[in-house]
Amino acid sequence: MNKRLTRTDYLFALMFIFMLVCILGAFFYGLKIGQQKSDEKYEKILHADSAAVQEPGAYDQQVLVSYYHTIFLPFREFQNKWFDQLNQIEVGGASVDASAVLKELSKLADEKYNLLQSKTVPANSPLLQQSQSGYLKSLKLFTDVLKSYQSKANGMRGSELIAALKKDAFYMEAATQALTAQKDYFAAIVAWNDTVDPELEPFDPNNDATLDQWRQMNVNVKNLYITAKLLGGKTFTPFYPQDLTIRIDDFITSGQTQKLGVTDVNQTINLLLSTDAVRSGDFVKGKTKYYSNEPLPQLPFFFDAN
Repeated sequence: MNKRLTRTDYLFALMFIFMLVCILGAFFYGLKIGQQKSDEKYEKILHADSAAVQEPGAYDQQVLVSYYHTIFLPFREFQNKWFDQLNQIEVGGASVDASAVLKELSKLADEKYNLLQSKTVPANSPLLQQSQSGYLKSLKLFTDVLKSYQSKANGMRGSELIAALKKDAFYMEAATQALTAQKDYFAAIVAWNDTVDPELEPFDPNNDATLDQWRQMNVNVKNLYITAKLLGGKTFTPFYPQDLTIRIDDFITSGQTQKLGVTDVNQTINLLLSTDAVRSGDFVKGKTKYYSNEPLPQLPFFFDAN
């Protein structure tokens, strides 16, 4: 005759089943969480900017210097000519053959495009490859927009022509590509800085910085921040990003932010740009005041006022 199970036996069996269910639930929950984390990890790896994986030597100083002379400087020569010639059209009035000026600029953009296209950037320096690509796209677009206005330039007032150029979709995209290329180059400079100072505190340039956060930034991080804000505002300028950097530091140090009630870096940038308070060469003239103890790669635009 079978022995009947007691209440204690039933209770023990129920507790055992309950524990088994809990163990299995915890196992599958942990498995799910682990899979999610693994998926997130590899998703980030697959979609991260190629610059995140930095090979040794990818952004050594000699690589940055070589890029400066072969890619950055030729584009900069066109950029300087662009602003010089547009200023000539604006102040020269009817005495300036605007059509001839645009033709000359178009020819220069085409020459620089061919020059940059012939140069090779190291395969292990993705930021510099992206920058080169951006400058090539920019020059191509500048060539197109300049050619499209050559035939009608002399029939427009100087200020009218310049306003039309700056509103043109091809010009706006040319400026965007140039500003993106500039940001990539300055990101490469930060990558170099990270190799000489592994403790470098980064700051996501896509975020907005408070004045206190700005004060804590290394100069190269500040410059990268500026390139991101110039890009965001589609602000194509004749000055270098570092020229705006030092003007911000001047503005803060002089107490102007407090006097004018400015509370963040973006407000400071907008104020300086709206008052035309930045000039090419500002950084070189005053860098020892603020950055004498900070690492800068030996790039001419950090040391040469020309």
